[in-house]
Amino acid sequence: MSSRKNVLRPFKEKKDFMNGRIRDGIEANRKGYAFLKLVDESGNPVKDADVKITQKSHDFKYGANLFMLDEFSKEKRSEAKKNGKYREIFAEMFNIATLPFYWDTLEPEQGKPRFAKGSKRIYRRPVPDLCLEYCEEAGIEPKAHCLNYCHFMPKWALGSVQWEKMCLEKRFRELSERYGKRIPMWEVTNETNWTWCNASLYTQDDLVEWSFALAEKYFPANKLVINEAHIRAWKDFVWNRSPYYMQIQRALLKGARIDGIGMQFHMFYRREMEETETAVFYDPERIYNVMDTYAKLGKPMHVTELTIPAYSNDPEDEEIQAEILKNLYGMWFSHPAMDGIIYWNLPDGYAHGTTPGDMSKGENYYYGGLLRFDFSLKPAGQVIRDLFGKEWRTVLTKHSSSSGELSFKGFYGTYDLEISAGGRKTRETIRLSKESNRHFTIKL
Repeated sequence: MSSRKNVLRPFKEKKDFMNGRIRDGIEANRKGYAFLKLVDESGNPVKDADVKITQKSHDFKYGANLFMLDEFSKEKRSEAKKNGKYREIFAEMFNIATLPFYWDTLEPEQGKPRFAKGSKRIYRRPVPDLCLEYCEEAGIEPKAHCLNYCHFMPKWALGSVQWEKMCLEKRFRELSERYGKRIPMWEVTNETNWTWCNASLYTQDDLVEWSFALAEKYFPANKLVINEAHIRAWKDFVWNRSPYYMQIQRALLKGARIDGIGMQFHMFYRREMEETETAVFYDPERIYNVMDTYAKLGKPMHVTELTIPAYSNDPEDEEIQAEILKNLYGMWFSHPAMDGIIYWNLPDGYAHGTTPGDMSKGENYYYGGLLRFDFSLKPAGQVIRDLFGKEWRTVLTKHSSSSGELSFKGFYGTYDLEISAGGRKTRETIRLSKESNRHFTIKL
């Protein structure tokens, strides 16, 4: 085993524990029974019908950030082609997208927000109108990141607490009026457990509670999510005495309406430090302890930002990245409180902190994408495609009984039914959901 493969040790040492919880958790938490009754126009049962059952979509959310939408250079032909490929691959792979609402780049000049198509271009910050147009055309759920991220406030909005609150309220109001009905989920606060920030509001005891109260005022029908960095969410873990847990619990006790708990998972550690630094994050027992503990708060959880490094395009490095991802996705998908997993950067070479194609600096150093720089699919990307497109997708054929009834167990989501009876074919669509009625009467 090469030295790089040592990073897989936590998974291998607790393989039986991990695989057992994954297997049992998926069966119990991600699948359910649907009960169908087939009748004719008079309500009589249709017996001996063949029903081809094909899952078309998942209730569970899996996606990535959409920061490179139409961001590739249009001057170079090889780069310009990537704009179309990015759109195509993103829609094939995911059902949710994180949209950039960083305030400093969305409204760099006071009173002149970059909402509309045709606004001044800022790298990795496509405008909301463009992103939403794409999401709605592709059937992808948009998610907003983030309403009050104190570290990315524009300079003009910094000042007294009173001034910052006034500016933020105007921002919340404008975003709700323009996008509240089109974006179901909004991250309200992000990374509030760091010590560095220039905003005066960041020092206030009620930062989180105030932010969620303001969000509830302007986004009463939307899902409101709190989000935190990987160290605070997964490493600084002491069961219900964890700082992030206690922050959420305090806010809930003070009346904050928090609808979801976001946890980042960026493994931004240099290659020489990977084994030492990631061991605590890749420990299956600890991962389940974290999820079991935060589940006690009674709110769904989301892995909101995920990066697993490959460090190079070497085949072994890429296979290790893929194996890590398969283990992590399996554990998260199996847990009843987890609602979604959002990977961060789709392609290599276009990450934060450096210029496109420079793989020696910034986040590019980690080769943390699911596609290579030339947009060929990495093993890690294939893992996600196979999990949600094959392994965790229900496709089967059933036969109705003499009473016109049949049942099947499948992953929660929408299904296309092709029903063949008496020489005729009928198509119907149903949604199998954990929360709704699972009994369906279908008239042929």
